[in-house]
Amino acid sequence: MDENLKKFAEKIKAARSVAIFAHKNPDGDALCSVLALARLIELNFGRRPICIYDGNIPDALDNVPDRHRIQFYQRIDLTRPFDVAIVMDYGTARNIGGPSQILEIAKYTIEIDHHINDAHVAEMCIDDDTAAATGEIVFRMMDALSWTADVDVLNLLAVAILTDTGFFKFVRAGRGDALRIMARLVDGGVNIATLADGLNNKPRRAVQTEAAIVSNAEFLRHGKIALATVEKKDYKHLDGRGELILNLLAQIKGVELIALLKQQKENQIGVSLRGRMHPVDHIASALGGGGHTYAAGAVVADTLENVRTRLLELLKGEDL
Repeated sequence: MDENLKKFAEKIKAARSVAIFAHKNPDGDALCSVLALARLIELNFGRRPICIYDGNIPDALDNVPDRHRIQFYQRIDLTRPFDVAIVMDYGTARNIGGPSQILEIAKYTIEIDHHINDAHVAEMCIDDDTAAATGEIVFRMMDALSWTADVDVLNLLAVAILTDTGFFKFVRAGRGDALRIMARLVDGGVNIATLADGLNNKPRRAVQTEAAIVSNAEFLRHGKIALATVEKKDYKHLDGRGELILNLLAQIKGVELIALLKQQKENQIGVSLRGRMHPVDHIASALGGGGHTYAAGAVVADTLENVRTRLLELLKGEDL
């Protein structure tokens, strides 16, 4: 058994209080990995971790098991140190948001992540940047430690993997572990059709807003780049990070790179980048963010106009 996993089990067994959280505005992988790990700890150690988030959780995830367990960070007493704090799927420290305060005073800290990250935030790192999702890492931990799991855990891990791989569209050649894990989850009782139907839960206003943003997108470099912008007045109507916008633009013939600018606040701009077969992580890195080769992003403290100008300058250097 991996020494890290053995130590992880020892730390959880000895802990009286455990906090688990992920990146701000959690997506399917972040939310479901947190909830799955919390349920596994409860089933196998008799501890009930506190699950915490910052930002907004998409309505599309309202139907996942144990959704009610996760609490907004401002409702938690952040002044008391937890015995163990676990941060998951966070990418870079700036993505954690409010719960980062918990890491500063916790007695012991652990990170579990599948993003490339050289600046770790925890004492123990259970990271694997070859994994398709953080949920995949949690499954392997469960497997290696022979933990008991129930159907809620299996469904949560399935949603984590399905959403972060785009229902397997983003699984890279030669790295089929996510597919093999999903086969085992299905053998264990997971119904993919039921989970997919549960994710079709967006508010009407969100779908209408995102469709309108797609219709107003700009196309640059002879249609190879699609650039969409969400102004502050529309941002509140998004469900999550604008995945529908990104997915629709990626379906357009000839588009190789998609960029989405989101005016979250007057001087805070979220940037989401997707590449069909064109790497985009270096662009996100230049903006102070990060992510995966073909799916990355950043949050920039500047005006929408200035961030747009910087992004367009970066895009000029892309060989498309």
